[in-house]
Amino acid sequence: MSPYLAPIEKPRGLLLKLTYYFTRRMFGKVSTPIAVFSARMPTAFLTFYGKVSRLDNKLTLPRQTVVLIRERVASINGCQYCMDASRWYALSTDTERAALDYVSELVRIRSVSPGTFAELSRRYSEREICDIVWLIASEHVYNMTNIGLGIGSDGMCEQRARGHATTTAAAS
Repeated sequence: MSPYLAPIEKPRGLLLKLTYYFTRRMFGKVSTPIAVFSARMPTAFLTFYGKVSRLDNKLTLPRQTVVLIRERVASINGCQYCMDASRWYALSTDTERAALDYVSELVRIRSVSPGTFAELSRRYSEREICDIVWLIASEHVYNMTNIGLGIGSDGMCEQRARGHATTTAAAS
């Protein structure tokens, strides 16, 4: 699927040029959301995404739970790019399932039953519950941006798998 707007190959502005350089260096390409959305927006929008990532580092939840929650929101919203950018972790705990049940209910029906919230609050602190709500809200922004512009998968999982196989073969 091609995005609705053509990716911008030659960005204007120093920050965007640096972003293109480092993402090409890290991933072998500029990600579609950057080339389609960020390249057309004022710099403040690009720095907003950086701030979201830095705020995620301040969360008290385990990293695996953060990824699970973002992945669940992306999956429900149907954001192919976001699902590709993350990876599934095996569900191993009742605590994680309580968080994902809460996420699923909130994203799908835009409300949460008292029973679902009670189960969540038995397993997470008030701060962690607020962390979960932040993750849902910020992931929703990413998803709606990508879906609204027709941005699909960038094939990051396949690129990483090929790179890992090449690295593993070279090491043998």
